[in-house]
Amino acid sequence: MTELTPPRDCQDMTALRAEIDALDRRLVALLATRATYIDRAIELKQENGWPARIPDRVEEVVSKVCQEAEGQGLDPKLIETLWRELIDWSIAREAQVIVAE
Repeated sequence: MTELTPPRDCQDMTALRAEIDALDRRLVALLATRATYIDRAIELKQENGWPARIPDRVEEVVSKVCQEAEGQGLDPKLIETLWRELIDWSIAREAQVIVAE
């Protein structure tokens, strides 16, 4: 993975946009990797007879990412919104398989 050019070193909008596009590709790749962990969670939950949604775990994940956001100088409300959507998508993905079994 190549290093990104620091924002201050981008001399024009074309260069800046190229870096944003590269960062977006990395984010998508990370989300795709996260989905493989969700697939493994499906298997483990099935083996243990657990439901797709475990409310305490959802709140734990949201709390952790909000704290991380604050530490990184990001708006925790934005991160909470994004992660709740991501978690809902993940749980729906799990529920399709867990319920079907």
